[in-house]
Amino acid sequence: MIIVGPLSKVQPIIDEHGVSHVVTLLAPDTPHEPPAGIGADNHLKLYFHDIVQEMAGHTPPRAADAEKLIAFLESWQREKPMLIHCWAGISRSTAAAYTALCLFRPGADEEELAWELRAASPSATPNRLIVTLADSVMGREGRMVRAIEKIGRGADAFEGVPFVLRP
Repeated sequence: MIIVGPLSKVQPIIDEHGVSHVVTLLAPDTPHEPPAGIGADNHLKLYFHDIVQEMAGHTPPRAADAEKLIAFLESWQREKPMLIHCWAGISRSTAAAYTALCLFRPGADEEELAWELRAASPSATPNRLIVTLADSVMGREGRMVRAIEKIGRGADAFEGVPFVLRP
């Protein structure tokens, strides 16, 4: 299973669910401790700001980030849970989790997967640039982007409530 949540809940989620792999998606200057019990090979750290276009003084997600995310997801054996987190558990992490759903269910309709994400998290607002980059890397021809546009912006929240997806 994939668990999605905010930085503030990382260690409790790892401890409660026996997480073996972690994806961290944070701004380059966000202070954080490495999660206890997760080896370096099982922890993907991607550092960029939660933006959807170039912005002075900010680091946007890049194609290389999407490629690293997809390679890391592909390397996960799915024997134990994976945690995907960002600062709030609303935008970067939900984009990465949506990418995982599309990757692990290649024959599924992208829009159905987007609605599954929305049902699991009313506040999910996947970062459009991350989804665009992943869509391109996976050759989805814009279907992932159109699907998240259909579900729209999630409910307003300061921090997302952790949720589970089944890949």
